[in-house]
Amino acid sequence: MFYRFKSFSRIALSLAVVAAVIVVGSVGFMLLEGYTFIEAFYMTMITVSTVGFREVHELSPNGMVFTSLLIIFSIGTFAYTISAITTYFVTGEYRDLFKARKLERTIDNLKDHVIVCGYGRVGEKAYADLTAKGYTAVIVEKDEELVGHLRDDLTPLVIAGDATRDDRLIAAGVDHACAVICTLPSDADNLYTVLSVREHNPKAVIISRASQAGSQAKLRRAGADNVIMPDTVGGAHMASLVANPDVMDFIDHIRIQGKDAVNLEEVDVKDLPPEFRLPTLGEVDARNRIGVNVIGVKTSEGEFIINPGPETPLDNACKLFVLGSDQQLRLLNRLFGLQSPE
Repeated sequence: MFYRFKSFSRIALSLAVVAAVIVVGSVGFMLLEGYTFIEAFYMTMITVSTVGFREVHELSPNGMVFTSLLIIFSIGTFAYTISAITTYFVTGEYRDLFKARKLERTIDNLKDHVIVCGYGRVGEKAYADLTAKGYTAVIVEKDEELVGHLRDDLTPLVIAGDATRDDRLIAAGVDHACAVICTLPSDADNLYTVLSVREHNPKAVIISRASQAGSQAKLRRAGADNVIMPDTVGGAHMASLVANPDVMDFIDHIRIQGKDAVNLEEVDVKDLPPEFRLPTLGEVDARNRIGVNVIGVKTSEGEFIINPGPETPLDNACKLFVLGSDQQLRLLNRLFGLQSPE
């Protein structure tokens, strides 16, 4: 991690040069003057530090020339070293180092978080909706200026770098993320990112953006669970607002908006306590208990039942789609003992 900081690399280089000067000086005095190692090391140290103590033995003409060159070279070396160390502290890069280590520890401790690759218009909206629902999200963004603004104004959970690189995904905690959203502007970059994510985390849900219709099949073959084309979705939404404006207003009203809104959520039957894993929807009776409406069921065969009746059969592989206010859904979570992302 340290090598990513420019000043640290300068410090490492300058210290390496100082060590080389000491080694060359010690060896030179041993060869030219016949000093022992301790005597040669002592002479080198008092020479390069310009302390000015007297010589161990009287220097020969060759030794005097060598000492003069050693002094000239060491002055430049030490000046460069002091400049590198001063820059490291004056520019505040040492604080960036501690922040980076803290961020690394924080992400290592995250479980079931969401990674948003690319913080453009689509990524910004995805991040806002996720955090409004209480999910923890980590952003991967290669624009360093934008990364600085995000860390100052929005969240420290931002990884600087290209999301197509494996090391940046690993730094974002891809191995223990529950989902990854790829919103990079290039379909090729999204494809490469999907492949990398699927390699590191076969269980993660991957949702990718696509710009070209031909990219959808490729992204799905690469491992994306869902592929979204923003232009197509936006155009279809606008057309629906003309054809069925009230229907679309209603759908917009019940979409996932976060707190103090009417929300639509899914509930896995297998997550319910044993006493609620009943054979039919009517026996679960969620509506009479807390006022929410089960408006759909996804069966174990993957079929959807819209507006299911009380006789609808359930098993552990089913999912319930529940409509209710934020308060009602909180009650649902408490009653059924469900884990909420909040």
